[in-house]
Amino acid sequence: MSALTAPWDRAAERSAAARFVDTVLKGAGQVMFQGNPLTGLLFLVGICWGAVAADTASVAVGAVVGLVVATVTALLLNPDPESLRSGLYGFNGILVGAALPTFLAGGAALWVYLVLGAATSTVVFMAVANVFQTWQVPALTFPFNLVNWLLLLAAFQFLRLETSPLAAGQFPQNIGAAAAHADLTAGYLWHTLFRNVSQIFLIDNTVTGVIFVLALLVASRWAALFALTGSAVATATVLALGANSVDVGNGLYGLSAVLTAIALGSVFYDPSWRVLVYTVFGVLVTVMIHGALVSAFAPISLPAGTGPFVFATWLFLLPKKQFAPVQHGTLAGGSAESRASG
Repeated sequence: MSALTAPWDRAAERSAAARFVDTVLKGAGQVMFQGNPLTGLLFLVGICWGAVAADTASVAVGAVVGLVVATVTALLLNPDPESLRSGLYGFNGILVGAALPTFLAGGAALWVYLVLGAATSTVVFMAVANVFQTWQVPALTFPFNLVNWLLLLAAFQFLRLETSPLAAGQFPQNIGAAAAHADLTAGYLWHTLFRNVSQIFLIDNTVTGVIFVLALLVASRWAALFALTGSAVATATVLALGANSVDVGNGLYGLSAVLTAIALGSVFYDPSWRVLVYTVFGVLVTVMIHGALVSAFAPISLPAGTGPFVFATWLFLLPKKQFAPVQHGTLAGGSAESRASG
Protein backbone atom coordinates (compact mmCIF):
# COMPACT_ATOMS: atom_id res chain seq x y z
CA MET A 1 0.00 0.00 0.00
CA SER A 2 1.69 3.21 -1.14
CA ALA A 3 1.35 6.51 0.71
CA LEU A 4 -0.25 8.13 -2.35
CA THR A 5 -3.08 5.62 -2.56
CA ALA A 6 -3.37 4.58 1.12
CA PRO A 7 -6.69 6.44 1.81
CA TRP A 8 -8.21 5.06 -1.37
CA ASP A 9 -6.96 1.55 -0.59
CA ARG A 10 -8.67 1.67 2.80
CA ALA A 11 -11.90 2.86 1.17
CA ALA A 12 -11.70 -0.02 -1.33
CA GLU A 13 -11.40 -2.50 1.53
CA ARG A 14 -14.60 -1.19 3.15
CA SER A 15 -16.86 -0.62 0.12
CA ALA A 16 -17.80 -3.07 -2.63
CA ALA A 17 -18.43 -0.22 -5.08
CA ALA A 18 -15.04 1.36 -4.36
CA ARG A 19 -13.43 -2.07 -4.63
CA PHE A 20 -14.89 -2.54 -8.11
CA VAL A 21 -13.67 0.90 -9.23
CA ASP A 22 -10.26 0.07 -7.76
CA THR A 23 -10.14 -3.17 -9.74
CA VAL A 24 -11.12 -1.37 -12.93
CA LEU A 25 -8.45 1.32 -12.46
CA LYS A 26 -5.81 -1.29 -11.75
CA GLY A 27 -6.84 -3.01 -15.00
CA ALA A 28 -5.98 0.17 -16.90
CA GLY A 29 -2.62 0.37 -15.14
CA GLN A 30 -1.78 -3.24 -15.96
CA VAL A 31 -1.46 -2.38 -19.66
CA MET A 32 2.04 -1.27 -18.64
CA PHE A 33 2.34 -3.78 -15.77
CA GLN A 34 1.36 -1.40 -12.96
CA GLY A 35 -1.38 -2.65 -10.63
CA ASN A 36 -1.80 0.83 -9.22
CA PRO A 37 -5.19 2.60 -9.25
CA LEU A 38 -3.67 6.08 -9.50
CA THR A 39 -1.57 4.99 -12.47
CA GLY A 40 -4.70 3.58 -14.09
CA LEU A 41 -6.62 6.80 -13.44
CA LEU A 42 -3.85 8.86 -15.04
CA PHE A 43 -3.84 6.52 -18.02
CA LEU A 44 -7.56 7.20 -18.49
CA VAL A 45 -6.94 10.96 -18.14
CA GLY A 46 -4.24 10.74 -20.82
CA ILE A 47 -6.50 8.75 -23.14
CA CYS A 48 -9.31 11.27 -22.73
CA TRP A 49 -6.96 14.20 -23.34
CA GLY A 50 -5.57 12.72 -26.55
CA ALA A 51 -8.92 11.50 -27.84
CA VAL A 52 -10.65 14.83 -27.31
CA ALA A 53 -7.71 16.71 -28.83
CA ALA A 54 -7.97 14.54 -31.94
CA ASP A 55 -11.78 14.86 -32.02
CA THR A 56 -12.10 11.10 -31.54
CA ALA A 57 -13.94 10.96 -28.23
CA SER A 58 -15.28 7.53 -29.23
CA VAL A 59 -11.79 6.10 -28.56
CA ALA A 60 -11.90 7.29 -24.94
CA VAL A 61 -15.47 6.05 -24.48
CA GLY A 62 -14.55 2.74 -26.09
CA ALA A 63 -11.54 2.33 -23.80
CA VAL A 64 -13.67 2.80 -20.68
CA VAL A 65 -16.45 0.52 -21.96
CA GLY A 66 -13.95 -2.17 -22.94
CA LEU A 67 -12.22 -1.98 -19.56
CA VAL A 68 -15.47 -2.27 -17.60
CA VAL A 69 -16.94 -5.03 -19.81
CA ALA A 70 -13.77 -7.14 -19.59
CA THR A 71 -13.70 -6.79 -15.80
CA VAL A 72 -17.40 -7.62 -15.39
CA THR A 73 -16.98 -10.63 -17.67
CA ALA A 74 -14.20 -11.89 -15.41
CA LEU A 75 -16.42 -11.43 -12.34
CA LEU A 76 -19.11 -13.57 -13.96
CA LEU A 77 -16.58 -16.31 -14.74
CA ASN A 78 -15.45 -16.64 -11.11
CA PRO A 79 -11.71 -16.08 -11.67
CA ASP A 80 -8.78 -16.23 -9.26
CA PRO A 81 -9.70 -13.47 -6.74
CA GLU A 82 -6.15 -12.19 -6.28
CA SER A 83 -5.58 -11.85 -10.02
CA LEU A 84 -8.94 -10.13 -10.41
CA ARG A 85 -8.18 -7.57 -7.70
CA SER A 86 -4.84 -6.83 -9.34
CA GLY A 87 -6.63 -5.80 -12.54
CA LEU A 88 -5.28 -8.61 -14.67
CA TYR A 89 -8.59 -9.27 -16.42
CA GLY A 90 -9.14 -5.71 -17.62
CA PHE A 91 -6.07 -4.55 -19.52
CA ASN A 92 -6.76 -6.46 -22.73
CA GLY A 93 -10.32 -5.16 -22.74
CA ILE A 94 -9.29 -1.52 -22.55
CA LEU A 95 -7.02 -2.00 -25.56
CA VAL A 96 -9.81 -3.66 -27.55
CA GLY A 97 -12.08 -0.78 -26.58
CA ALA A 98 -9.59 1.81 -27.82
CA ALA A 99 -8.68 -0.07 -31.01
CA LEU A 100 -12.07 -0.81 -32.56
CA PRO A 101 -13.30 2.84 -32.72
CA THR A 102 -9.86 3.75 -34.10
CA PHE A 103 -10.09 1.36 -37.04
CA LEU A 104 -13.84 0.93 -37.55
CA ALA A 105 -17.01 2.97 -37.86
CA GLY A 106 -20.58 1.83 -37.85
CA GLY A 107 -22.80 3.46 -35.25
CA ALA A 108 -24.65 1.12 -32.89
CA ALA A 109 -23.22 -1.96 -34.59
CA LEU A 110 -19.70 -0.88 -33.65
CA TRP A 111 -20.58 -0.71 -29.95
CA VAL A 112 -22.18 -4.14 -29.97
CA TYR A 113 -19.04 -5.39 -31.70
CA LEU A 114 -16.86 -3.67 -29.09
CA VAL A 115 -18.71 -5.17 -26.12
CA LEU A 116 -18.44 -8.62 -27.71
CA GLY A 117 -14.71 -8.12 -28.33
CA ALA A 118 -13.97 -6.87 -24.80
CA ALA A 119 -15.81 -9.80 -23.23
CA THR A 120 -14.03 -12.22 -25.55
CA SER A 121 -10.64 -10.79 -24.58
CA THR A 122 -11.23 -11.96 -21.00
CA VAL A 123 -12.05 -15.50 -22.10
CA VAL A 124 -9.01 -15.56 -24.39
CA PHE A 125 -6.83 -14.22 -21.58
CA MET A 126 -7.90 -17.04 -19.27
CA ALA A 127 -7.32 -19.64 -21.97
CA VAL A 128 -3.90 -18.34 -22.99
CA ALA A 129 -2.76 -17.92 -19.36
CA ASN A 130 -3.66 -21.54 -18.60
CA VAL A 131 -1.91 -22.90 -21.68
CA PHE A 132 1.21 -20.77 -21.30
CA GLN A 133 1.62 -21.64 -17.64
CA THR A 134 3.41 -24.74 -18.95
CA TRP A 135 6.28 -22.54 -20.14
CA GLN A 136 5.97 -20.06 -17.26
CA VAL A 137 5.39 -17.08 -19.55
CA PRO A 138 2.46 -14.64 -19.20
CA ALA A 139 -0.31 -13.96 -21.69
CA LEU A 140 0.69 -10.28 -21.96
CA THR A 141 -1.45 -8.42 -24.54
CA PHE A 142 -1.73 -11.39 -26.89
CA PRO A 143 -5.49 -11.72 -26.15
CA PHE A 144 -6.00 -8.11 -27.26
CA ASN A 145 -4.07 -8.66 -30.47
CA LEU A 146 -5.81 -11.92 -31.33
CA VAL A 147 -9.28 -10.50 -30.71
CA ASN A 148 -8.46 -7.24 -32.52
CA TRP A 149 -7.07 -9.01 -35.59
CA LEU A 150 -10.01 -11.42 -35.79
CA LEU A 151 -12.64 -8.70 -35.39
CA LEU A 152 -10.98 -6.39 -37.92
CA LEU A 153 -10.76 -9.19 -40.48
CA ALA A 154 -14.37 -10.20 -39.83
CA ALA A 155 -15.53 -6.59 -40.25
CA PHE A 156 -14.77 -6.73 -43.97
CA GLN A 157 -17.73 -9.10 -44.28
CA PHE A 158 -20.25 -6.94 -42.42
CA LEU A 159 -22.00 -4.10 -44.21
CA ARG A 160 -22.71 -2.12 -41.04
CA LEU A 161 -19.06 -1.99 -39.95
CA GLU A 162 -16.99 0.36 -42.06
CA THR A 163 -13.29 -0.40 -42.36
CA SER A 164 -12.21 2.74 -44.23
CA PRO A 165 -9.54 3.80 -41.69
CA LEU A 166 -7.64 0.59 -42.45
CA ALA A 167 -5.02 0.87 -45.19
CA ALA A 168 -5.77 -0.80 -48.52
CA GLY A 169 -4.15 -4.21 -48.76
CA GLN A 170 -0.96 -4.42 -50.79
CA PHE A 171 2.02 -6.70 -51.08
CA PRO A 172 5.05 -5.49 -49.11
CA GLN A 173 7.60 -3.54 -51.06
CA ASN A 174 10.68 -1.44 -50.39
CA ILE A 175 9.62 1.98 -49.13
CA GLY A 176 12.10 3.60 -51.56
CA ALA A 177 12.32 7.27 -52.32
CA ALA A 178 8.55 7.68 -52.01
CA ALA A 179 8.70 7.38 -48.24
CA ALA A 180 7.59 10.46 -46.35
CA HIS A 181 10.33 12.30 -44.49
CA ALA A 182 10.24 14.77 -41.63
CA ASP A 183 12.93 17.19 -40.48
CA LEU A 184 14.87 15.57 -37.63
CA THR A 185 14.80 18.53 -35.26
CA ALA A 186 14.99 18.54 -31.46
CA GLY A 187 11.24 19.12 -31.39
CA TYR A 188 10.65 16.11 -33.63
CA LEU A 189 12.71 13.87 -31.34
CA TRP A 190 10.97 15.21 -28.22
CA HIS A 191 7.51 14.54 -29.61
CA THR A 192 8.53 11.09 -30.85
CA LEU A 193 9.92 10.14 -27.44
CA PHE A 194 6.50 10.57 -25.83
CA ARG A 195 4.27 9.60 -28.76
CA ASN A 196 5.89 6.17 -28.70
CA VAL A 197 4.39 5.85 -25.21
CA SER A 198 0.98 7.37 -26.04
CA GLN A 199 0.49 5.05 -29.03
CA ILE A 200 0.27 2.06 -26.69
CA PHE A 201 -3.35 3.18 -26.29
CA LEU A 202 -3.56 4.24 -29.98
CA ILE A 203 -3.29 7.93 -29.07
CA ASP A 204 -1.05 10.20 -31.17
CA ASN A 205 -0.44 13.01 -28.68
CA THR A 206 2.69 14.23 -26.92
CA VAL A 207 0.88 15.52 -23.82
CA THR A 208 -0.79 12.13 -23.44
CA GLY A 209 2.64 10.49 -23.61
CA VAL A 210 3.94 12.79 -20.87
CA ILE A 211 0.92 11.94 -18.71
CA PHE A 212 1.56 8.25 -19.24
CA VAL A 213 5.20 8.56 -18.18
CA LEU A 214 4.15 10.47 -15.05
CA ALA A 215 1.59 7.74 -14.39
CA LEU A 216 4.37 5.15 -14.55
CA LEU A 217 6.52 7.25 -12.25
CA VAL A 218 3.75 7.21 -9.64
CA ALA A 219 4.05 3.41 -9.45
CA SER A 220 7.68 2.71 -10.37
CA ARG A 221 10.61 4.94 -11.26
CA TRP A 222 12.20 1.95 -13.01
CA ALA A 223 9.16 1.46 -15.24
CA ALA A 224 9.21 5.15 -16.24
CA LEU A 225 12.96 5.05 -16.89
CA PHE A 226 12.81 1.92 -19.02
CA ALA A 227 9.79 3.24 -20.94
CA LEU A 228 11.80 6.28 -22.03
CA THR A 229 14.87 4.12 -22.68
CA GLY A 230 12.90 1.79 -24.94
CA SER A 231 11.36 4.74 -26.76
CA ALA A 232 14.73 6.40 -27.36
CA VAL A 233 16.49 3.21 -28.50
CA ALA A 234 13.67 2.28 -30.87
CA THR A 235 13.57 5.78 -32.39
CA ALA A 236 17.33 5.88 -32.96
CA THR A 237 17.28 2.39 -34.49
CA VAL A 238 14.49 2.88 -37.00
CA LEU A 239 15.78 6.30 -38.06
CA ALA A 240 19.24 4.83 -38.59
CA LEU A 241 17.69 2.09 -40.72
CA GLY A 242 15.81 4.63 -42.84
CA ALA A 243 12.20 4.03 -41.82
CA ASN A 244 9.41 6.40 -42.83
CA SER A 245 10.22 9.28 -40.49
CA VAL A 246 6.65 10.60 -40.48
CA ASP A 247 5.39 7.26 -39.16
CA VAL A 248 8.29 7.19 -36.71
CA GLY A 249 7.36 10.66 -35.46
CA ASN A 250 3.79 9.54 -34.92
CA GLY A 251 5.00 6.83 -32.55
CA LEU A 252 4.09 3.87 -34.74
CA TYR A 253 7.52 2.24 -34.56
CA GLY A 254 8.13 2.65 -30.82
CA LEU A 255 5.02 1.58 -28.91
CA SER A 256 5.91 -2.11 -28.71
CA ALA A 257 9.52 -1.27 -27.86
CA VAL A 258 8.33 0.74 -24.86
CA LEU A 259 6.35 -2.21 -23.53
CA THR A 260 9.24 -4.62 -24.12
CA ALA A 261 11.60 -2.32 -22.25
CA ILE A 262 9.27 -2.02 -19.24
CA ALA A 263 8.65 -5.78 -19.17
CA LEU A 264 12.25 -6.93 -19.42
CA GLY A 265 13.90 -4.06 -17.59
CA SER A 266 11.66 -3.57 -14.57
CA VAL A 267 9.00 -6.28 -14.28
CA PHE A 268 10.25 -9.78 -15.04
CA TYR A 269 13.92 -9.19 -14.23
CA ASP A 270 15.54 -7.20 -11.45
CA PRO A 271 17.11 -4.01 -12.84
CA SER A 272 20.87 -4.25 -13.27
CA TRP A 273 23.49 -3.39 -15.90
CA ARG A 274 23.29 -6.92 -17.23
CA VAL A 275 19.51 -6.68 -17.52
CA LEU A 276 19.84 -3.25 -19.15
CA VAL A 277 21.96 -4.73 -21.94
CA TYR A 278 19.53 -7.63 -22.30
CA THR A 279 16.61 -5.18 -22.44
CA VAL A 280 18.23 -3.04 -25.14
CA PHE A 281 18.83 -6.24 -27.12
CA GLY A 282 15.14 -7.10 -26.67
CA VAL A 283 14.10 -3.64 -27.89
CA LEU A 284 16.21 -4.05 -31.05
CA VAL A 285 14.56 -7.41 -31.74
CA THR A 286 11.14 -5.86 -31.11
CA VAL A 287 11.86 -3.24 -33.79
CA MET A 288 12.77 -5.99 -36.29
CA ILE A 289 9.62 -7.97 -35.44
CA HIS A 290 7.54 -4.83 -35.89
CA GLY A 291 8.92 -4.34 -39.40
CA ALA A 292 8.27 -7.99 -40.22
CA LEU A 293 4.66 -7.87 -39.00
CA VAL A 294 3.93 -4.64 -40.87
CA SER A 295 5.14 -6.30 -44.08
CA ALA A 296 3.35 -9.58 -43.36
CA PHE A 297 0.04 -7.89 -42.52
CA ALA A 298 0.07 -5.38 -45.39
CA PRO A 299 -1.83 -7.68 -47.81
CA ILE A 300 -4.65 -8.20 -45.30
CA SER A 301 -4.83 -4.61 -44.01
CA LEU A 302 -4.12 -5.39 -40.36
CA PRO A 303 -2.19 -3.25 -37.88
CA ALA A 304 0.74 -4.80 -36.03
CA GLY A 305 -0.73 -3.64 -32.72
CA THR A 306 1.35 -4.71 -29.74
CA GLY A 307 2.19 -8.01 -31.42
CA PRO A 308 5.92 -7.18 -31.72
CA PHE A 309 6.10 -6.62 -27.96
CA VAL A 310 4.33 -9.91 -27.24
CA PHE A 311 6.50 -12.06 -29.49
CA ALA A 312 9.78 -10.40 -28.48
CA THR A 313 9.00 -10.54 -24.76
CA TRP A 314 8.00 -14.20 -24.93
CA LEU A 315 11.27 -14.94 -26.70
CA PHE A 316 13.33 -13.08 -24.11
CA LEU A 317 11.52 -14.57 -21.12
CA LEU A 318 11.98 -18.22 -22.07
CA PRO A 319 15.67 -18.29 -21.00
CA LYS A 320 14.83 -16.32 -17.84
CA LYS A 321 16.31 -18.80 -15.32
CA GLN A 322 19.69 -17.25 -15.99
CA PHE A 323 18.46 -13.82 -14.86
CA ALA A 324 16.80 -14.46 -11.47
CA PRO A 325 13.36 -13.40 -12.76
CA VAL A 326 10.58 -11.72 -10.86
CA GLN A 327 7.26 -13.31 -11.80
CA HIS A 328 4.45 -11.04 -12.97
CA GLY A 329 0.86 -11.62 -11.96
CA THR A 330 -0.32 -12.56 -15.46
CA LEU A 331 0.73 -16.15 -14.75
CA ALA A 332 -2.42 -18.11 -14.02
CA GLY A 333 -2.31 -19.38 -10.50
CA GLY A 334 0.85 -17.43 -9.71
CA SER A 335 1.42 -14.34 -7.65
CA ALA A 336 -0.79 -11.44 -8.62
CA GLU A 337 1.67 -8.85 -7.44
CA SER A 338 3.27 -6.85 -10.24
CA ARG A 339 6.57 -5.10 -9.86
CA ALA A 340 4.93 -1.78 -9.24
CA SER A 341 7.36 -0.36 -6.73
CA GLY A 342 10.52 1.15 -8.07
